Amino acid sequence: MSRDKHIERCIGEYIARYYRKVVEIGVGSNTVAARVLNDAGVDILCTDIRPTKQYGKILVLQDDICAPDLAIYENASLLYSIRPGEEMMVPLIALARRVNADLIVYHLGFECYGDGGEIIDCGVILHRYYRQKPSSVA
Repeated sequence: MSRDKHIERCIGEYIARYYRKVVEIGVGSNTVAARVLNDAGVDILCTDIRPTKQYGKILVLQDDICAPDLAIYENASLLYSIRPGEEMMVPLIALARRVNADLIVYHLGFECYGDGGEIIDCGVILHRYYRQKPSSVA
């Protein structure tokens, strides 16, 4: 198994243990983590700035994280991104706060954003930059 596939498999397996409805942001053509999630029965949707595609059972919707369509992300418990560009970090965190979903990021190498968030070691190092706030009950 290539190193890249190992990384994505570790990410997918970790997410599948803790989340049921997730959105991968900036998927490109690398759907390994999304396929792991789909195979585990997780409700997975992917987005990318490029036009909509379908990779088997994995649907990729076109969306710009800098001007997101909030309907895509509503009700997700997790937003995640694998190797996002640095320019995506501020909009990713803002979106996670806006839709109240955890945000987990896998960075290239030893990159991180700000204070690095909460570190998660699942065989690879993930950064949780936002944790979902409990909903208030009236």
